[in-house]
Amino acid sequence: MTSERYNPRESEPHWQKVWADNQSFALNEDSDKPKYYVLEMFPYPSGRCHVGHARNYTMGDVIARFKRAKGYNVLHPMGWDAFGMPAENAAMQNNAHPKEWTYKNIESMKEQLIALGLSLDWSREFATCDPEYYHQQQKLFLDFLSEGLVYRKSSKVNWDPVDHTVLANEQVIDGRGWRSGALVEQKELTQWFFKITDFAEDLLNEIDNLDGWPDKVRLMQSNWIGKSEGLLIRWALDEKTAPADHSELEVYTTRPDTIFGASFMAVAADHPLAQAAAKDNPELQEFIQECRRMGTSVAALETAEKKGFDTGIHVKHPFDDSWTLPVYVANFVLMDYGTGAIFGCPSGDQRDLDFARKYELPVVPVVMPEEADAASFEIGDEAFTDDGVMINSQFLDGMTPEEAFEEVARRLENISINNREQGERKVNYRLRDWGVSRQRYWGCPIPIIHCDNCGVVHVPDDQLPVELPDDVTFDEPGNPLDRHPTWKHTTCPNCDSPARRETDTMDTFVDSSWYFARFTAPRAKTPTVKELADHWLPVDQYIGGVEHAILHLLYSRFFARAMKETGHLSVTEPFKGLFTQGMVTHETYKNEAGEWVAPTEIDLKGEDGNRQAVLKGTDKPVKIGSIEKMSKSKKNVIDLSSMAESFGADATRWFVLSDSPPERDVQWTESGIEGVWRFIQRVWRLVDDTTTKLAKENVGSKAHIETEDLLKSAHRAIAQVTDAYDNLRFNRAIAQIYELANALSKSMAKIKGDATSDERKALKFAIETLVKLSNPIVPHLSETCWAHLGHDTLLVDEAWPEADKAYLSDDTIMLPIQVNGKKRGELTIAKDATKAQIEQAALSEEPIARMLDGNAPKKVIVVPGRIVNVVI
Repeated sequence: MTSERYNPRESEPHWQKVWADNQSFALNEDSDKPKYYVLEMFPYPSGRCHVGHARNYTMGDVIARFKRAKGYNVLHPMGWDAFGMPAENAAMQNNAHPKEWTYKNIESMKEQLIALGLSLDWSREFATCDPEYYHQQQKLFLDFLSEGLVYRKSSKVNWDPVDHTVLANEQVIDGRGWRSGALVEQKELTQWFFKITDFAEDLLNEIDNLDGWPDKVRLMQSNWIGKSEGLLIRWALDEKTAPADHSELEVYTTRPDTIFGASFMAVAADHPLAQAAAKDNPELQEFIQECRRMGTSVAALETAEKKGFDTGIHVKHPFDDSWTLPVYVANFVLMDYGTGAIFGCPSGDQRDLDFARKYELPVVPVVMPEEADAASFEIGDEAFTDDGVMINSQFLDGMTPEEAFEEVARRLENISINNREQGERKVNYRLRDWGVSRQRYWGCPIPIIHCDNCGVVHVPDDQLPVELPDDVTFDEPGNPLDRHPTWKHTTCPNCDSPARRETDTMDTFVDSSWYFARFTAPRAKTPTVKELADHWLPVDQYIGGVEHAILHLLYSRFFARAMKETGHLSVTEPFKGLFTQGMVTHETYKNEAGEWVAPTEIDLKGEDGNRQAVLKGTDKPVKIGSIEKMSKSKKNVIDLSSMAESFGADATRWFVLSDSPPERDVQWTESGIEGVWRFIQRVWRLVDDTTTKLAKENVGSKAHIETEDLLKSAHRAIAQVTDAYDNLRFNRAIAQIYELANALSKSMAKIKGDATSDERKALKFAIETLVKLSNPIVPHLSETCWAHLGHDTLLVDEAWPEADKAYLSDDTIMLPIQVNGKKRGELTIAKDATKAQIEQAALSEEPIARMLDGNAPKKVIVVPGRIVNVVI
């Protein structure tokens, strides 16, 4: 026995150097193997990696190592999403330049990721703040502009008063800036926009074909695009109340069937009619200013108190000139949505009902349940939003809402107002064009020159990249580029007149919307090398957090389409498979002053149910709080390096994948990582013991074990672990590896003397199988074991083992899986699997895990040999 304990401090740096020296993970562009592109959402270089990062990148690494062993030519790159406000904030706080701060953090985090043993092709590394990268991004911007996919306009924007920058609607969370947390305001600015709405229909239709994506992400994207089919209705203004030069009000609605329930009109604060009404009305002007201070996000409008101001203007009902409705300016109507105006039907919409009750407006029920009595049906505190039958609606009475929609549309299409149809069928989208201008320094400069003679001028190709100046100051709020004494001053490339550079930089989501394509040719002098991009794209497996379901993923889908329009790509969908992993969570702690305390600052005493925490080296109590996602703000982060130093990278990799299905959250615990450490030592002892037994020259004549059973265990493990890796069920793979280790331990314990020839063969096959199956998760341990077993090749270069079906036929059964009594899947598992093993495997099956969506089932009923029923 060469060593009693496995020492990761020695083995992990050793194998990392061997892999680097051998360029084990560098892509072979000339390979004729089938391609496989695995990519994790690249990190922001904040300075330190925590175990949450480890989970994300270990998942991708397991897939990359597995696919490489399966015979694929694997592209597995890494880069850095390096622009953004945190670097500027750090510059102001620490008196450090954003570039210096960013690259220092990249260096630190790269060391941590290398120490994690990731099989990355580091030769393809780039940061989005590299001039080489944003040079090509500037080319893309100009290509998009030439193709008509970029435009500039003055518009109301979400303004973050702390970060002093514009925010997209998606970056406003509950009315606050997604980074600063400041209440968002409205501001009029001239901005650059990407025409993502040009692709709205295609983006929506193709969602159905993204069958490698989670259903919840597809639904979120579909809802965000928000297609609706409705009617544009032109309401004539009552001449007695109409401002000069205004004769009608356009309203888009999806419910024209409720037109006889209308009791008011509401327009946005920036609607031309509101502006006209406010011209001589100081009170209305102040109300409009109050609306602007709310911001422009949908979330802010949904949560804010609904307020309105009666303009005194009235509209005529399209089917009755004598019936007029008041026009309000309302704080819940946005100019950028629809036409900036709505008609309110209180009986069929809760928001309209609340508004009508507040301002004592009529509430007329126009849809009732089919079984209700029209004479007595009333609306109380809740609007009736279900389907039913039309009432109180003249010629629509008795119809279904669908029939009423068609009848109203037909009639209004045959009525003329100002020489146009009073009603016009229209398709509308919730999706708005993407404003990409940001008033900050640390971002990709927009390659535009403003000339008083020539207007907006493209920066010529031979003047790209437009690089950021290094000599900027952050001693006052606002954009340092705008106040730079020389950088923004230039010469017009068309007429040689003095001109100004665009001082806005691009939204950092632009940087991350095409990096997947750049990785296919990261040093090219063009944004892509089309043949290479066409070969590698789409990404076969993309991995990242569900929090990016709308912003990043939708923008990337747009970019793929825009890059196809401009000749840089042939694909329209960038990601074939998408996996959204669960978070790593940890307890939170607070001291007596209510301040967050880090896990490293406390001592824990007692067992579950009677645990206590105190500050280290004191008797001062610490309150144990809830289990939450690791975050720096709550200090419940476990640093990746500290875990690697204490237990090794492999133990960290194993733990973050072993405790729960990968789409669910996993709680980090000291006891959990210690358990993994013990298993790693157990595997090492098994290998060492096997090596000792196999090294004996004498071959025994007496059999000690059932070699057939051991071979069945090994081949069954190959089949089930392979299936688990193929379906990203990492915890199931680990469970099967445990089972094989148990089978090996039992066999090893029975061999007291020399093993027979058959036993030696079975032991060697089983132990090498254990090492190979473990390799994607614990690569350093596996390489060490492989070498210890006498091999002079690298395990990373070995092919994946194949299961012999002859050993599988009698050992597995197929069990149907029901969810709430309906069959939702099938499970192939060993005949002798325990109830606990069957339950774990069933819950890990992809259709079942998707339906659970990270939640625990209420009950799991296992009838051995017959069925599994999951109750949710």
